[in-house]
Amino acid sequence: MKPAELFPALAPDLAQTDRVIRERLGSEVALINTVADYIIGAGGKRLRPVLLLLVSRALGYRGPGHHWLLAAVVEFIHTATLLHDDVVDESALRRGRQTANAAFGNAASVLVGDFLYSRAFQMMVEVNDMRIMRVLADATNTIAEGEVLQLINCNDPDTDEGRYLQVIRYKTARLFEAAAQIGAILCASSPEVETAAAAYGRHLGTAFQLIDDVLDYSGITADIGKTVGDDLREGKPTLPLIHVIAHGNQAERTLVREAIEQGHTEAFDPILAAIRRTGALDYTRERARIESASALAALETMLAGSASDDSASACREALLYLPTYSISRDR
Repeated sequence: MKPAELFPALAPDLAQTDRVIRERLGSEVALINTVADYIIGAGGKRLRPVLLLLVSRALGYRGPGHHWLLAAVVEFIHTATLLHDDVVDESALRRGRQTANAAFGNAASVLVGDFLYSRAFQMMVEVNDMRIMRVLADATNTIAEGEVLQLINCNDPDTDEGRYLQVIRYKTARLFEAAAQIGAILCASSPEVETAAAAYGRHLGTAFQLIDDVLDYSGITADIGKTVGDDLREGKPTLPLIHVIAHGNQAERTLVREAIEQGHTEAFDPILAAIRRTGALDYTRERARIESASALAALETMLAGSASDDSASACREALLYLPTYSISRDR
């Protein structure tokens, strides 16, 4: 389902954001246009720009369109991380079709990712708000740290839950957090509201990634748009595997440890059986549910006392829905 169908109140803002994205993708270098169009054209949920738009509208933003520009910036940063991630992970499928690196090669994917990062920074300067630039610059740096932390954890079966959650918060949740915080900054919100908005985004992003971990062992390739078992093939010790190592029997622990160390899916079926027997998916879903509840608590603080017209009310309802959506989705 497209973002405009999920959030009809945002349809005009999403259309304007899409216009900005298309306009700012342009380059005199033909290969950049080809690869950028390919990855952006693949669609996706666009939850990060949606989050920025929803928060700004829910808090009453009536500015000159900076929310569209910054929503596009957030999407460019996210897309750049996808291009780089797919090269590092040697992924072949994303959003139901070939990854850009599979279609155009690793070099083109990395360099176009660099182009998107630099274009995002060109665009954010236009808003001329030092606080927004700092939030985005800090978020981008943290995301890079998260990517390196994930690389360190790969093929390491001794990665524990704390180390893994740190990767999620750096690599995934940080951009959700920045998007929500920027929405509040655009509205000149109080420090309390801004902090609550950032917390909402952080908890939402964490819940979203935890469910992605679940879907890698319970989803269907055609639904989730990537190959089921990719995390295992890449040697990533995600939370379901960490749970099996902590709570499985000796044979199950040995099986999972070897699979993480070697990065293969030959033993996928018995590992999946161990995941189910130990309740690892239920445990991961419960951790996601806790994050979702924390997001809703932060949202209550964020919205307390602010005025609301019909448009803002619809965006508030969407913000209330997002945590539930993040943990109930199947793709």
